[in-house]
Amino acid sequence: MKKVVLLRHGESVWNKENRFTGWTDVDLSEKGVEEAKKAGKTLIENGFSFRKAYTSYLKRAVKTLNQVLDVMDLDWIPVEKTWRLNEKHYGMLQGLNKAETVEQYGEKQVLIWRRSYDIAPDPIDIKDPRSPRLDIRYNELSDSQIPLTESLKETIERIVPYWKDVIAPSMKQYDEIIVAAHGNSLRGIIKYLKNISNEAIIALNLPTAVPYVFEFEDNGTLIKDYFLGDPEEIKKLMDAVANQGKK
Repeated sequence: MKKVVLLRHGESVWNKENRFTGWTDVDLSEKGVEEAKKAGKTLIENGFSFRKAYTSYLKRAVKTLNQVLDVMDLDWIPVEKTWRLNEKHYGMLQGLNKAETVEQYGEKQVLIWRRSYDIAPDPIDIKDPRSPRLDIRYNELSDSQIPLTESLKETIERIVPYWKDVIAPSMKQYDEIIVAAHGNSLRGIIKYLKNISNEAIIALNLPTAVPYVFEFEDNGTLIKDYFLGDPEEIKKLMDAVANQGKK
């Protein structure tokens, strides 16, 4: 049996302020650091011991993974970072408060921007200081690879090939793998693995720093998936994520 743990980063400073973050590289809040440490302890309690890890280029995911591996005394294992695991790019919404955006555009429209499958927010200008095309970490990418906004569909189109070409094949070598990333990049992987419809994916809300386990047969067939933790607490955390885009 093979196991892959998907872990959304701990609370970030902008999560705390209820802002759209996307590719903006904000840090973890103090609560987020503690959430990451708790995730590490939970993984130890459930017998996990990873030999390979993947994360994005964004520090809130990188630092979450670092905290988890430190708690588990696994700082030494190989970690692969990729822009393909970055959060969905929220375009002109990045930095805006979600509740204030609801006041301006309405709850329905904000839900579409946050959770719909194929509708993206308006893009930021290519010369905007927030543009990732001005960020040194993406210098090796072509302009066509660097988004100025994204829908979930477009996010999935950059993530699923990475899953197929890199993460899934690595399960032949490693029995347990952890992927620390973001709400929407992980939703893309989950949609693919569980064959969730375009309509149903809108209802999936991932809580911060709660390990989500996927178990596979040795041939890669998905057996089952489940969160680690108290179901009632996890439900409350999911509801809190869903409520971020409400008045």
